[in-house]
Amino acid sequence: MNHFCTCFDAAFLPQGLALWDSLRALAPDSTLWVLALDEETGAALRARASEGLRLVSLATLEAGDDALAAAKQNRSRSEYCFTLSPCWPRWLLSCHPELPGITSLDADLYFFASPQPFFAEIEAAGASVAIVGHRFPPALRDLEPWGRYNVGIQYFRNDAAGRAVLDDWRARCLDWCHDRLEPERFADQKYLEAWPERFGAAVHVVNHPGINVAPWNWSGSAWRSEAGGIQVDGHSLIAFHFAKFRPWFPGVWDSGQLDLAVMPRWLRRAVYEPYWQALKASGFPIPQVSRGRRPGVTGWALRLMFGALWWRAGGAWIALGLGPMGRYSGAWICAWRRRRKS
Repeated sequence: MNHFCTCFDAAFLPQGLALWDSLRALAPDSTLWVLALDEETGAALRARASEGLRLVSLATLEAGDDALAAAKQNRSRSEYCFTLSPCWPRWLLSCHPELPGITSLDADLYFFASPQPFFAEIEAAGASVAIVGHRFPPALRDLEPWGRYNVGIQYFRNDAAGRAVLDDWRARCLDWCHDRLEPERFADQKYLEAWPERFGAAVHVVNHPGINVAPWNWSGSAWRSEAGGIQVDGHSLIAFHFAKFRPWFPGVWDSGQLDLAVMPRWLRRAVYEPYWQALKASGFPIPQVSRGRRPGVTGWALRLMFGALWWRAGGAWIALGLGPMGRYSGAWICAWRRRRKS
């Protein structure tokens, strides 16, 4: 049995439930531990109690942790959530020593195939910790200063090496975990860059191209749709990270792909339509991006220029604007930013 953990609040209930449904369907012997960041989330999950879904309140995690309480006072809500990234799996391994290991997941991940190849690769490497690179294609390498690795999915074995990595990460996040780029740190994720050198063979960088596929790396892979499922560079798509996928109006969604690369229609139907169906099946509405948080004239123009706003019609995701330009959106924006700096 594999144990996973994630955390979310009421605004992410649909995503969290979609994640759980995908795990339950493709890895039915798994357990998902959820850190409920507010009471609404806790109540909703208790009402949907099911075998394999375990709930812990934020108050339980915070109890008696003076260092975490101090950190909570000097950062924003989102920065505090970043700070919890090492604290939550570390708490689980400490309070539940019977767990052989824990796989930490962002709540907006969704599984398309069994995660078993992920665990098989870790076992073959003999590693205690596994991390996944952003795998930016060449046109998006300008984004690497924010971190070569992504915190969407990591594995920690419940042994001395796995716990040592978590202890180190937790100490650094408690000291500093802010949503701004500094030379050696950014939020929770840039700390991961030092792990392969600091901890050596205990840390394995996952090679499977179907793990943590995302808006920032899909354009660097070859995609095929086959009877057995979607293929990424000849391997099964296992988990996709639906970062920044949010509704703006009824039926109209921001793809979250403007700064990266906007998928062609056939691929977004193959990837995003099943996820939308899972979000809908959750029974909870996804909050629309508020008017005050939508971009200005330039942001609107760029989204229409590259087709980054999508309208769902009959299972198809139709780009509003010049959709064929979308694949080059991130490359164009990165080049534009370089010109502004020069």
